[in-house]
Amino acid sequence: MRYVIFGKTGLKVSELGFGGIPLIRLNDELAVKVLRRAYEKGVTLYDTANMYLDSEEKIGKAFSDMRDKVVIASKSIRRDAAGMAEHIEKSLRRLKTDYIDLYQLHQVSEEKDWNAIMAPGGAMEALLEARDKGKIRYIGVTSHSLVMALKLVKTDLFSTIQFPFNFIEIAAKEELHKIAKERHLGILAMKPFAGGMIDNAAIAFKFLRQHADVIPIPGFDSVEAVDQVASFYQSENAVTPCDIDIMDRYRTELGKQFCRRCEYCQPCPNGVLITPAMGYRVIALRMSPDVAVKFSSVVMESVLKCDRCGVCLEKCPYNLPIPDMLNTHYDLYKQHRQGLPTR
Repeated sequence: MRYVIFGKTGLKVSELGFGGIPLIRLNDELAVKVLRRAYEKGVTLYDTANMYLDSEEKIGKAFSDMRDKVVIASKSIRRDAAGMAEHIEKSLRRLKTDYIDLYQLHQVSEEKDWNAIMAPGGAMEALLEARDKGKIRYIGVTSHSLVMALKLVKTDLFSTIQFPFNFIEIAAKEELHKIAKERHLGILAMKPFAGGMIDNAAIAFKFLRQHADVIPIPGFDSVEAVDQVASFYQSENAVTPCDIDIMDRYRTELGKQFCRRCEYCQPCPNGVLITPAMGYRVIALRMSPDVAVKFSSVVMESVLKCDRCGVCLEKCPYNLPIPDMLNTHYDLYKQHRQGLPTR
């Protein structure tokens, strides 16, 4: 494992980070075991969020007795000063620490959010005050919008930027990463597996390791997953023509519109199981149609509850036409269920 300077923070961190969302699926004992295993494998950067249920608490249990050995990043979705201050205190309490290395504004993708953050009484006031008091060391931001991310890094208010990056979602590669590096921001790559759509870890990390200044933060929910990904960092990286062909096949399979399974759209007020239903086309491609129908029947039948209310459209950070895509996937499911050839 190599260790790099994390942008203008000056912090020395592992070239591989740890994303905290999957910890919510684990009991405390297993979560601590997975986190400590990652540390044993050389991982020193751990990213979580106030909204990731008990993820912060589990990280606190794992590292409270070795706080100076790890770099902890968390984040809050709050846009007002009072709410942000409350979340910072909650994060400190859950993480069992008196400081957080990096605190990020979570998912700033729309102008209205940015305006609220920067307005009098906005979240930036609380972040600056917390930094002045030593409760947080550096301020970062995350986004799913390239246009907004470019605007944010140019403000010079942040020490880090977190944005999706994988061999399917490469929009950040040129301008965003270039400007971030010029301004000495640390760069975190969320969704290294494209929200689970990339199921070949070796290929995913062959791509990511080509970008030495970008730190991927995959989520881990088992010791085995930690061992697998950490093993990629034990040898030099080499991308072959065969690897490139595999990446191209994934891009063709997924197309330009696909769900990253971020789950911001959920819960649906009508009970539609949006996230798994959005993945039906990929499931059908990877399984035989009859197996896909059996595997996804409950999920796909829930699509019939969609009344196109638009709630999911307002929440989707990728601006996907969710009701239309659900309808298309249901039509495909219906064809498979009836044993008809796919059009």
